[in-house]
Amino acid sequence: MTKTLHYLFDPLCGWCYGAIPALSALSEVPAVNLELLPTGLFAGEGARPMNSEFAAYAWSNDQRIERLTGQRFTEQYRERVLGDRQRLFDSGPATVALTAVSLTAPDRELEALKAIQSARYVDGKDTTSLETLAGVLRGLGLEQAATRVAQPDEDLLAANQARIHRAQALMREFGARGVPTLVAESSAKRWVVNHADFYSNPSALAGELEAA
Repeated sequence: MTKTLHYLFDPLCGWCYGAIPALSALSEVPAVNLELLPTGLFAGEGARPMNSEFAAYAWSNDQRIERLTGQRFTEQYRERVLGDRQRLFDSGPATVALTAVSLTAPDRELEALKAIQSARYVDGKDTTSLETLAGVLRGLGLEQAATRVAQPDEDLLAANQARIHRAQALMREFGARGVPTLVAESSAKRWVVNHADFYSNPSALAGELEAA
C-alpha cells in the first residue's frame, strides 16, 4: 500500500539540510510518495537580522550537523552568508522558489531544494535573493519556475501561503515544535514518524517506513 510522507521543513534550516541524505533514500522507496511542505518558520515574522551572536550560534550548530550527517558547510558560506550583516535571515524567497517548482515541475522539487541548499551552504550564495534563486533554478533547466520566481505574481504567492498554512496545520495537529518533521499517511491513518535514524542511518529510516 502506498504511503504519503509529508516532509515539514524550512529551506534555511540547517538540520533540514542535514536530512537530505535520508530524504533522498526515502524518495527512492517505491511505496512512498514524498510531499514537501515548507512551514515558513524563518519567513515573514520568523525572519531575523544576522548578527555576530546568531552567526556564531549557527556555525556551531552547523559543525555539529556536518559531523553527524556528512553534509558540507564551507568557509565560503561562513564568510559570505553568516558574515553578511546587510540581509535578513529570511526563508521567504526560497520558499516561494520551491512553490514555483511545485507548480511547474512538481517531481523536481526535491532536486530544487537540494540545489538551493547547496548554493547556500557550499557555494556561499545569497539564497534570500530572488535573483539568485532564479539563477539556481535556471541552472537546473527549470526555466518556467525561474521566470515566475523573478517576478512573483498573486497566484504564486497565494499558492505559497496555502502550502505554508497546510504545513502549519499539520504541525499544530501533531504538536510538532520544530523542523524537520515527518508525518506519514496511509489510508485514514496519519502519524509522526520517529526519525531517530534520520541523520545517522538514512537507509534504516527508509526500510522502517517501507515495512510499516
